[in-house]
Amino acid sequence: MTTDSVLSLLQQEAEAVRNIPVTSGYQETIDLIIEHVHHKKGKLIISGMGKAGQIAMNIATTFSSTGTPAFFLHPSEAQHGDLGIIQENDIMLLISNSGKTRELVELVELTKGLVPEMSFIVITGNPESPLAAKATVCLPTGNPPEVCPLGLTPTTSTTVMTVIGDILVVNTMKQIGFNNKDYAKRHHGGYLGSKSRRQCENE
Repeated sequence: MTTDSVLSLLQQEAEAVRNIPVTSGYQETIDLIIEHVHHKKGKLIISGMGKAGQIAMNIATTFSSTGTPAFFLHPSEAQHGDLGIIQENDIMLLISNSGKTRELVELVELTKGLVPEMSFIVITGNPESPLAAKATVCLPTGNPPEVCPLGLTPTTSTTVMTVIGDILVVNTMKQIGFNNKDYAKRHHGGYLGSKSRRQCENE
């Protein structure tokens, strides 16, 4: 591996982030999350399969730690009883690069059987996909090519998914006025917990 190889990969990943489409869907998504979670006291339920599911778990925990209760729902386990976590006033965020993930498409239909009026936010590389067609709001990733030499392993696609999740988390924090004291209440241990408490003391 050469320095040029590393720089090339960094360039490709950075370019993919710069090319994420910026649409009104971001504000629509944040408005929906605030309405359902902070006003109606529902939950943000996030789901994805495979590598996208791992990104979904990360986004869920980041939302929860910053004042917006969120849960990861495994789409396969949902078909074996975990669907019971879904309640009225919840909102769902589904992540799929292809937008064709069978388990997620089925999850939409199963969810509608419980909560017909459920709103769905979809992050996908394919805004013309079956999953995107079922979305209340679709956030396209720009569908960047994977840096994987085979063009198969989720690499660049998961990078842009993570960035989109960060955009949603940070802007939701800003709109709900989440502050150092709020952060400290949710982080009692570790470096971040002590840092947030020190910041509160200095305010």
